[in-house]
Amino acid sequence: MKLVIQRVLNAKVEVEGKEVGAIGPGVLVFVGITHNDAIDQVCWLANKLINLRIFEDAQGKINQSLLECNGEALIISQFTLYADCSGGRRPSFTQAAQPELANQLYEKFIEEVRKGGIKVQCGIFGADMKVSLLNNGPFTVSLER
Repeated sequence: MKLVIQRVLNAKVEVEGKEVGAIGPGVLVFVGITHNDAIDQVCWLANKLINLRIFEDAQGKINQSLLECNGEALIISQFTLYADCSGGRRPSFTQAAQPELANQLYEKFIEEVRKGGIKVQCGIFGADMKVSLLNNGPFTVSLER
């Protein structure tokens, strides 16, 4: 399971021209799931996301977590995080999990982040989404487990 986390001032996601999720300051999280991912990775990554110190404190040091700064999360499923671009000119997506497993683990990840006390908005699994953000930094990190 992979996460690409972008610290944002705001972000939103639209499907078919309709806004389905929007947040203020916090993180935009792209979630990629592969075939052998399981609940233990979901729980570990959700906890890591909630407590990762990537926000500035009152002294300007990167010393606060999403939870500590009352940040929000916009969580988007993105199977392309498992693209293999090593052969030819067209990426292969064979490492991405099948939709049934991916959706189950995506929904569980959202649930775990919410249980951790974070306000969460999300995209629609499998939809053609338009994601907009105002990156804060820019500040982008990735996590994999």
